[in-house]
Amino acid sequence: MLNLNAPREWLRGGVIVAFAFIVGAAAAARADDLQDAQQLFKSGHAQQALERVNRALAANPREPQARFLKGLIFTEQGKQQEALDIFAKLTQDYPNLPEPYNNLAVIYAGQGQYDKARAALEQSIRTHPSYATAYENLGDVYAKLASQAYGKALQLDSSNAGAQNKLSLVRELVREPTPKPVAAAPVAKEPPAQVAAVAPKAPEKPAADATTEVMQAVNGWAQAWSKQDVDGYLGYYAKDFQTPGGEARDAWEKTRRTRISGAKSIQVGIDSPNVTMHSPEQASVSFRQTYRSDKLNTKSRKTLELVKLDGRWLIREEKAGK
Repeated sequence: MLNLNAPREWLRGGVIVAFAFIVGAAAAARADDLQDAQQLFKSGHAQQALERVNRALAANPREPQARFLKGLIFTEQGKQQEALDIFAKLTQDYPNLPEPYNNLAVIYAGQGQYDKARAALEQSIRTHPSYATAYENLGDVYAKLASQAYGKALQLDSSNAGAQNKLSLVRELVREPTPKPVAAAPVAKEPPAQVAAVAPKAPEKPAADATTEVMQAVNGWAQAWSKQDVDGYLGYYAKDFQTPGGEARDAWEKTRRTRISGAKSIQVGIDSPNVTMHSPEQASVSFRQTYRSDKLNTKSRKTLELVKLDGRWLIREEKAGK
């Protein structure tokens, strides 16, 4: 049963697992790269994980696990089309794997293409009838399609009390935070002629990557906003944040609390981000922001000016239309 008391991530991925078997010296090197990439990705270092994945793919371009992980990294970075292309190609090359279909559905749903999301999830279930994640996601997509149908019925007949009641129930059932696949289940490996177990390699401690840290802060800010976690959202702003129009900080925070808490649902997306490092402690991030709520849907360009204070990247200024 869905948790109706808190925002939830309504389309889900599977679970990352470690690689247990590899073949030969070359395969061992690829497995090490993939293990490192998984650890880096799980710890929030997406760009460094991508470098390791690309190294594994240079040795074996058809490696399905590396391709799948690359799709997840692109999804995390907001490169939805690149991720979609990877998952779609995986469904062609490995049509019996359920996970690529599931993650295709996540992207389609995020784009509002619910019929495509439904078709992908149904195919995922056909390949793996006991895939619980796909069933849950399919239920949520059906609920969204039902919401659209009831809404259309009310447009045609605003006095239809039955449709109004059903629409209210469906909207309570499915809240709409940003769909985000956060993990991958194992996908099929190339069939080995001779299999040998290899002890896992301890992941290296990644070097600090300022660009990655900046994007982690921006993504965290957007996620807190989407979850309507007002305290978490406001925590991403520096004490000397330049409020729009020079408004007093207390008044600005009060207005933000009212608007965020007053919405039934909020979904904030970050597309095509571009990070510019001005110094080790100052950065700018420009991106296209998508905002959806029960009251407003908008798309706009935005630039955030960030400063690193006490080890955290915080927003000092927001600029619209830059």
